Amino acid sequence: MTCTMANWDYDYLIKLLALGDSGVGKTTFLYRYTDNKFNRKFTTTVGIDFREKRVVYTGTGVDGATEKNFRVHLQLWDTAGQERFRSLTTAFFRDAMGFLLMFDLTNQQSFLNVRNWMSQLQANAYCESPDVVLVGTKADVRDMRSVHARQARDLADRYGIPYFETSAVTGADVDLAVTTLLNLVMKRMEQSTYGGQGSEPNGSPVSSHEVEEASGRKRCAC
Repeated sequence: MTCTMANWDYDYLIKLLALGDSGVGKTTFLYRYTDNKFNRKFTTTVGIDFREKRVVYTGTGVDGATEKNFRVHLQLWDTAGQERFRSLTTAFFRDAMGFLLMFDLTNQQSFLNVRNWMSQLQANAYCESPDVVLVGTKADVRDMRSVHARQARDLADRYGIPYFETSAVTGADVDLAVTTLLNLVMKRMEQSTYGGQGSEPNGSPVSSHEVEEASGRKRCAC
């Protein structure tokens, strides 16, 4: 797998990719996670954007047993959901270590399209069973809901992935969804490092210095 070298103030650079149809709320979800705010002014993502955040992950040390805190720099890539950007989006699949697969709880078609996104993931990601978390967005809009919780859970169970219902407006389960995905990615990396089974994601360890909370938004021109 291709490793990405990182700056010297964190231990791991982890790239997570948000996927889903246009309008499901990927951008507002990521903004809520990195800035803990809700922004109604975002427009449709064109091409690829990304946000960043520093977090601490508690994992195992070099002996594979003792606990150790790792400084993690998260890059959260925000993809365009429109069909005309699909080739650009899939080009980023292989470099990502984990995926937030999103649909809109008020839009049944966005839920039906989850299967298509999973097929693309299985064909283009770093392995046939990448680390994925299924995310239902706009859980606060209860009166317009069209996807039942049981439908979503059944689909998540079919793929063997976690499922969360989230709201960028209230912040409900946004952090939990990302943290769960990060834990899956880091555990896969630990298994690979310490001789366990599983496909290795594209993360790379680096030397560490002091780290501070950071967030921001950058654009990759298309």
